[in-house]
Formats: sequence, structure tokens, C-alpha cells
Amino acid sequence: MNFLKNLSYILLLIGAINWGLVGLFNFDLVAFLFGNMTILSRIIYTLVAISGIFYSVLLFRQDDCICKTY
Repeated sequence: MNFLKNLSYILLLIGAINWGLVGLFNFDLVAFLFGNMTILSRIIYTLVAISGIFYSVLLFRQDDCICKTY
């Protein structure tokens, strides 16, 4: 489970950086590296979306909550 959390976090960072570049400079890094809507870029976009859903579910789980206050 720790591997999935780390992978999810990395993919979310990639997505955040990509959206930041799109918003600031109208530059899509994923499309630049892998082509505009190629199979590989669509897989990356899908993995980022799944990671966002996975990480948001983790936010609200009691036993594995990443937002604990100590």
C-alpha cells in the first residue's frame, strides 16, 4: 500500500506541474513529450486521474488518513 501511495503522489505531482504549465504558458508537457492524444499520453492522463481519485479516498480513510493531526 505504501508503494501505491508514493506512486499516486508522484503522478499527482506530474499532473499538477503539467496543469500549471498549461495555465501559465499554454504548454502541455505530456503532449510535448509523448504526442498529442497518443495512446501513451492518454495512459498518463488516465493514471493521473486514477491517482487523484485514489489519493482523495485516502484523505478520508480513518485507518490510513494522510491528514492526521497529532
